[in-house]
Amino acid sequence: MTTAPAPTPIADYAVLGDGRTAALVSLRGSVDWLCLPGFDSAACFAALLGTPEHGRWLLTVPDAEDVSREYLDDSFVLETTYRSATGTAVVRETMPLGDGRADLVRRIECTEGRVDVRHEWTVRFGYGDIEPWVNHVTDDDGVVALRAIAGPDALLLRGDRLPTPTDHHHEDTFTLGAGESVELALTWIPSWSPVPPRLTIPDRIDTTRIEWGLWARSSDYQGSYREHVVRSLLVLRLLTDSETGGIVAAPTTSLPEDFGGSRNWDYRYCWLRDAAMTLEALLEHGYRDEATEWRDWLLRAVAGDPADLQIMYRVDGGRDLPERELGHLPGYAGSTPVRIGNAAVGQVQNDVLGEVMCALALARDRGLEDTPDSWSLQRHLVNDLVTHWREPDRGIWEVRGDPQHFTHSKVMAWAALDRAVQAVERHGLDGPVDDWRRERDAVHADVLAHAWDDERGTFVQSYGATCVDAALLAMPMVGFLPPDDPRLQATIARIRADLEIAPGLLRRYPTETTDDGVPGDEHAFLACSFWLADALARTGDIEGAEEVLEILLALTNDVGLLAEQYDPKGRRMAGNMPQALSHLALVRAVHSHDHARRVARA
Repeated sequence: MTTAPAPTPIADYAVLGDGRTAALVSLRGSVDWLCLPGFDSAACFAALLGTPEHGRWLLTVPDAEDVSREYLDDSFVLETTYRSATGTAVVRETMPLGDGRADLVRRIECTEGRVDVRHEWTVRFGYGDIEPWVNHVTDDDGVVALRAIAGPDALLLRGDRLPTPTDHHHEDTFTLGAGESVELALTWIPSWSPVPPRLTIPDRIDTTRIEWGLWARSSDYQGSYREHVVRSLLVLRLLTDSETGGIVAAPTTSLPEDFGGSRNWDYRYCWLRDAAMTLEALLEHGYRDEATEWRDWLLRAVAGDPADLQIMYRVDGGRDLPERELGHLPGYAGSTPVRIGNAAVGQVQNDVLGEVMCALALARDRGLEDTPDSWSLQRHLVNDLVTHWREPDRGIWEVRGDPQHFTHSKVMAWAALDRAVQAVERHGLDGPVDDWRRERDAVHADVLAHAWDDERGTFVQSYGATCVDAALLAMPMVGFLPPDDPRLQATIARIRADLEIAPGLLRRYPTETTDDGVPGDEHAFLACSFWLADALARTGDIEGAEEVLEILLALTNDVGLLAEQYDPKGRRMAGNMPQALSHLALVRAVHSHDHARRVARA
């Protein structure tokens, strides 16, 4: 019996992006995932969830004995160095910014000795299912290019030397001597469009490096852990669509939470919750323009009846995200099904408005004034929440079992009402503040009456439950109780006792007692683990927060990226990659740590 080769570890992937989409490239130079022209478009390279037959773009030195890489400065220009017995080669690659195109450019140069280079180009549109027609075309400069075309999509490959067809692939092997280089450029265009002009590759690489660096330097961050914080802020910007302002949760789908299992989800959409928390992380570091962009996206996406509010939308604000399974893909590490779309779009999750109102309140406090439309939207959404916060929901973790009265959802409903009250009291906005105060107090009393377990001495996951949930760590973050309240301290301690599977690493909830409607287990959820550090800092345990942060920051890969989860037994990342929620939780946990440290020293 033949054993399938082990997949590339998730941590071996770096990400490239141009503000509209993103590519995952492995340590050994294989672009195994790329959706064009947008984050939620169909993939043309899908080897990440299958085999090379499902599409990839490989540029590598196959006999390299040592491979190392880094992003140049504070950018998403990736530089990979290959060292073989005969020489050294350096690849620089990026997705250029700001030119209204969809390109991925790569340049390999031999810097010492001689190196043998392997180049493979296998295009499969439709998530690896559609083999295109490939032919040669000539651009206006008379330069020959390869064009792969199927339906509405076309990919052009241009460069100093092009691969040749071999059994439904295009391949090339060549040798470079010291000082010699090869440049390659991939461009997506609509299949009916003419061939666009070529890019000047070294210039576009350098310009893109500078543009990313300028954005990073516009942050006002001066605290600890700069390298991790700035890289995480850059990831959040990369996951923000430069045209629409929508913020995707991750650029990938179906990287498994449970290897070999079915916990595989499509995260290439805009969750209001995740996007709102991303906005808070950016605002806390001086990025106001992004707040305006996202608020405008929100107004467009949720326009209409407040009762029709969804928990997620497409990047362009579209509401239709039908979930289906791709049976032709074997999945990462045999993890099936591979899903596109997300059925959770139709769920009721009463916590979502709380995150949105907290983010917009922070924007208001940072000087971003509400427009008549933005405040009108918030009023209507809060008034709608008043009518249904007492109802059960699916909660932050989108359980596919029966709805429950989740404590976190109630706490975030309280937060939504609290921020609405503050908007009137502190900023002079108009609204039925007496009604909102009354409902806010009712939510607070309801949580204290039904979510506190006297016998166990902790808040619990849902009314009547006996287990805890890491989402309870939001309580000190939104100010539901004072940070020195002993009930918070006790709940944090119970969460650690029940959900900490390795030092500093938390599960979201006990899958064995939570009816989430999906078989299998999962690993430590990195965002929850950063929330632990955040909660410890906010409740006065600065040293404990620092210990957890040190553990978690050591888990980033060689270029500073984090997936959704981490398997401490297998020492591997799990889930979609890179994950906005992980990176924003990192940024906010460090912010809380730094703030607590400053207060303690004052």
